[in-house]
Amino acid sequence: MKLAALLPLLLLAACARPLPQGVTELTYATPYSPNHPFSKADQAWMRFVEKRSGGHIRIRPIWSGALLSSDMSMEELRHGVADVGLITPIYVRGGTHLIRIQTGFYSGADSIASQVALYRCIAAASPEIGKELHGLKLLAVQGGSLAGIVTTDRRVRRLEDLRGLRLRAPTELLTVLESLGVDAVNMPMGDVYSAMAKGVIDGVIAPGDTFRSLHFAEVSRHYNTLAIPRGAYPARAMGLARWNSLTPQEQAILNESQGVWEAALETEIHAALEKGMDEARKQGVTIDGMSRAEQARFDALYLRDSEQNARSLSRFGIDGLSPFRAARASVRARDQIECKGGSA
Repeated sequence: MKLAALLPLLLLAACARPLPQGVTELTYATPYSPNHPFSKADQAWMRFVEKRSGGHIRIRPIWSGALLSSDMSMEELRHGVADVGLITPIYVRGGTHLIRIQTGFYSGADSIASQVALYRCIAAASPEIGKELHGLKLLAVQGGSLAGIVTTDRRVRRLEDLRGLRLRAPTELLTVLESLGVDAVNMPMGDVYSAMAKGVIDGVIAPGDTFRSLHFAEVSRHYNTLAIPRGAYPARAMGLARWNSLTPQEQAILNESQGVWEAALETEIHAALEKGMDEARKQGVTIDGMSRAEQARFDALYLRDSEQNARSLSRFGIDGLSPFRAARASVRARDQIECKGGSA
């Protein structure tokens, strides 16, 4: 192993301290600072675990990417670089094809709770999800606020108004937007502010929390609340080897903590959205909705594209259609989820 790869482990060992007899310490690593909304949810989880265990389990947080990397966190957890960590399988370059694609199956799941429920339906319908999470014990699933359309100068009131705009969008939305006449581009979210300020792009597909968290209210004038679906995904995990080293009592507490962690994430994401929309109104950003007919048209385009993406997984030897169909069957009515399809 190269020296650079060993440094985090050496630093961790150097920081280790003797523990009282009978106390288990778990390291938790995240790329975010302690003040980020995700980290506030993480701290709520830590407090629960420590209190529920009567101090028997201690969580030692390592913030701001000091231990785990963003794109290799799953592999690092498998190898014990940290005990527990934030994972982003939707950004991993290989080995999580279905987890990435399934985030496009969520039309109709408008709340975070329904997104998390639908993820579980999808995972139950496909053993491939478990294969892509091999070597990990899942501790929390995360959803998110629905994205809308942030624009600098052009006010968007219908889908036709998107034609000719150059918008930053996530990869899964590029072809949908292109079918609406958008010049859709992908770039790191950290570059979007300056790109809008300089006129390089006309806007971005993003949730309302970004008006504050990324200061988009300073460089945009309009926002349309078109409900652009948001998928849930595995977001917190533990290396399976470390999990297997715990006692049954410790495992039971961590299993119980999953609901606490997911509820805390939902609370913090909602709070961030409210703060972001308050900032948009404070800065005079106009906020428009989309008609039901236009929303239905967008949903149809989105689902068509999602099914095509599901079919495309066959080139990796993955059945994407079964979980796609299970997802669609599980959405009984908008935001109402009831698992259908069983295990594939």
